[in-house]
Amino acid sequence: MNKRFTLMLTVLIGAAMLVSACSGSNNSTGKPVVKVGSKNFTESLILGEMYAVALEQHGYKVDRKLNLGGTLVAHESLKSGEIDFYPEYTGTGLINVLELPPKSDAQVVYDEVSQGYKDKFNLIWLEPTDANDSQGLVTTKKIAEQYNLYKISDLPKLAPELNLAAVPEFEEREDGLKGLNDFYGQMDFKSIKLFDYGIKYRVILDGEADVTVGFTTDGDLTNPELVLLEDDQKFWPPYFVAPVIRGELNEQDPEIATILNEVSAKLDNETVQKLNAEVDIDKKEYADVAKAFLEEQGLLK
Repeated sequence: MNKRFTLMLTVLIGAAMLVSACSGSNNSTGKPVVKVGSKNFTESLILGEMYAVALEQHGYKVDRKLNLGGTLVAHESLKSGEIDFYPEYTGTGLINVLELPPKSDAQVVYDEVSQGYKDKFNLIWLEPTDANDSQGLVTTKKIAEQYNLYKISDLPKLAPELNLAAVPEFEEREDGLKGLNDFYGQMDFKSIKLFDYGIKYRVILDGEADVTVGFTTDGDLTNPELVLLEDDQKFWPPYFVAPVIRGELNEQDPEIATILNEVSAKLDNETVQKLNAEVDIDKKEYADVAKAFLEEQGLLK
């Protein structure tokens, strides 16, 4: 009886050890199961899916945990190990996570977040894309041509003739109109009216206002009738997107970083604008858009 009990116990322990050993890896390849996260907006969903598909192409099993929420939720999920990586923005990492003052030099910002994340959280910033999802001001082609308005530095003198379509909190924020006035000079717009994010571009295209607030990778900016004003004195910090990965996983399997960096190298503002437009304007599924892009770039066999 004792021998039988001992044998059963040995079998159970062996089974438990096998389950434990396999729980974090793909049995068929020996590669780790990678938990991919994203924030809860179109661009982050596309990028998260794109990175996930690329990993699957190289034999990794992927556990998708996309659409997590905002920065705080995604960052805490990464720190806790609920996810292994997600696409983040350098400016967000600098200002919102590390709580450091804004800077305009893209390389300085990247270096600071890379070092800060490694020291504080053992999180690694991989190579950044050339996609900079910063804030911006947008006008129409008609207004730009009429007033020769292509740079934000032209607005202090032109603002009294123009109507601003603002979005919630923009007037009061240090990275909004308040900060712009301090940095570029006072912009006394003819009128300032508040609009929802979803209709701001339609408002200026319909002539209800002349200038509005945008993000530099917005899909709407693929419209040739819209003009993104140049932040010629670099008021807004850079927000270049890059995957941020757990340090332990990066050390365990450096191939993951190589795969993700290969995808990131294909991304710039124009490309991301186009991808966002396919989802937000053309109403395609973000997963289909992500896969099609990888196929176009020759990253899927």
